Amino acid sequence: MDTVFPMAGRRRRNRWWRYGKWATWALVVFLILDGAYLYSIWPDWTALGRGSVPRSVFMERYAEGLRDDPQRPPLRWQPVPFNHIPRHLRHAAVAAEDARFFEHSGIDLLALRDAMRYNLDHLDLKYGGSTISQQTVKNLFLSPSRNPLRKWHELVLTLGMELNISKQRILELYLNIAEFGEGIYGVEAAAQYYWQRPASALTEWQAAQLAATLPSPRRHNPATATRQFLRRARRIYRFMRVQVYDHPAG
Repeated sequence: MDTVFPMAGRRRRNRWWRYGKWATWALVVFLILDGAYLYSIWPDWTALGRGSVPRSVFMERYAEGLRDDPQRPPLRWQPVPFNHIPRHLRHAAVAAEDARFFEHSGIDLLALRDAMRYNLDHLDLKYGGSTISQQTVKNLFLSPSRNPLRKWHELVLTLGMELNISKQRILELYLNIAEFGEGIYGVEAAAQYYWQRPASALTEWQAAQLAATLPSPRRHNPATATRQFLRRARRIYRFMRVQVYDHPAG
C-alpha cells in the first residue's frame, strides 16, 4: 500500500509535465506564426507618416462588394490635407471618440478598464475602449471582427504607429478614412453628401453631427436624424462649447 500512492503521484506529475510541455510548444509555434503574420502586414510607417492618405481595408472591401451588388450606394471618398479640416471638426471628433487622445500613447487604459467593466456587467463584447489610434489601425489594416486575436494585432500595430507617426498625422488619417454612412468615407465626402459643402465650411453644429455619426454611421447619421443621434450630437456640441481645445497638434 505504501508504494501505490507515490507511484500514482509520480504519474500525475508526469502527466502534467507532458501537458505543460505540449502547451509550451503550442505557445511557441503560435508566437512564431503570429509574428510572421504581423511581419507580413507591418506597414511602412515612414511612408504612412507623410504624403497622401491611403485607402483603407474597409474601403477596399466596400469596393469589392459593389462589384457583387451594383445597387449599393457608390463609394464616396475624397481625402483632404489636415489644414483643410476645420479646428472645430477636429475638436468634435476628439471630444466624441477619444477625449484623452493627446495624452495617451495609443492605448487608453482608463477607457479600456471602463469598457471591460461594462462588458463583464452585461456579458457582452460591445465596447472595446478603442482610441482614435486603434480605430485608425483597424480601419487601415484589419477586419471589423471582435475576436481576441484581431484585438491583439490592433494593439501591436497601434503601438507601432504611435512610436512612428505624429498625433496630428494620426488624426488626419482617421478623419479621412472613418465611415460616416454607407459608402461614405472621410469628412470631406461626408460634408459634401450631407450638406453639399466642403468640410472646411462646416459649422460647429454640423461638425458635432459628423462626430455623432462615428459610433454607428449607417444607423445614426444626419440623414436618419434618429433621436439617439440628435441627443449625442447635442451632447458633443455642448462639450465643444465649454471645453478648451488648445493642443498644438490639434
